[in-house]
Amino acid sequence: MNFALIGCGRISKKHIDAINAIDGANLVALCDLEAEKAEKQAQYAGGVKAYTSYDEMLSNENVDIVNILTPSGMHPEHTIDVVKKYKKHIIVEKPMALRLEDSDAMIRTCDEYGVRLFVVKQNRYNLPVSKLREAVEANRFGKMVMGTVRVRWCRPQAYYDQDAWRGTWEMDGGALTNQASHHIDLLEWMMGDPVSVMAKTETFLTDVEVEDTGVAIIKFRNGALGVIEATTATRPKDLEGSLSILGEKGSVVIGGFAVNKMQTWNFIDSSEEENQAVLEEFAEMPPNVYGFGHQRYIEHVIDCVENNKKALVGGLEGRKSIELINAIYESAETGKEVFLHFEPKRSKLGKKS
Repeated sequence: MNFALIGCGRISKKHIDAINAIDGANLVALCDLEAEKAEKQAQYAGGVKAYTSYDEMLSNENVDIVNILTPSGMHPEHTIDVVKKYKKHIIVEKPMALRLEDSDAMIRTCDEYGVRLFVVKQNRYNLPVSKLREAVEANRFGKMVMGTVRVRWCRPQAYYDQDAWRGTWEMDGGALTNQASHHIDLLEWMMGDPVSVMAKTETFLTDVEVEDTGVAIIKFRNGALGVIEATTATRPKDLEGSLSILGEKGSVVIGGFAVNKMQTWNFIDSSEEENQAVLEEFAEMPPNVYGFGHQRYIEHVIDCVENNKKALVGGLEGRKSIELINAIYESAETGKEVFLHFEPKRSKLGKKS
């Protein structure tokens, strides 16, 4: 499979590393509006061709899959344009879009042109997360009680000042959309569909349009409750990115910097030996979490395209967390409980301020 990257920002290095590590994957070109960025990443990738126009790149290169790594607010425009002009399969970084209507347009366009759409949710491949998912699928928790995610990270003003699009409603979103989107995806993956949400957001320590801190209470279709706590106002450094699932028959907590360290594994039907063995096996997996899941995710994409398999996170699956995040913002703006499914009216996400 031949790959091309659109966008050479911070995350592009992880895509380059992942593609270069996979047998049968070949990075042929990349592009960025800033020639210096494109050239730098092209050299890092081993001397692939660098472009400043993706139209030029896709017209000249033999490409099977295009990775969209531009600012979040540009994902729909770039995805739809590439699909309509070149009919390429798409891997798009999280979040797939900011507005629900844009997510729907991306899904429709890919369906219409017969190409596959894959949304990057690489933390689903963290080994403790995979182990937790096994327990959920085996119904080891019994009746679900509560699911909680905590994202307590540090993003100082200098982080937002790196690029003009950071911290804007139109192109980025806040702590809930950007930093916590993976964790919100994991919460829904474990707990099922949300029915309603109530939320509050604030901006405490940074000069940005969006929130640097937010909390939400969720009611799930299975009757369980959920809590989302997300902030980039942790000081002086990152604290945790965690997920805990509580049920009538067991409790699991995954902590670490980014849901990569099994901290609690207790089930009524498990022995002390099993509990200890799981904690030891998944003590910190992977140790270098940033980028680990990208290789596994792209291997999965190749398998889906070559063998026509169902995607772990296709467009419809990727849309779920976008709807919940928009509902959180809607609740924060209105001060009311928001019931899903809904049409956002007050959510600022994806709109010009």
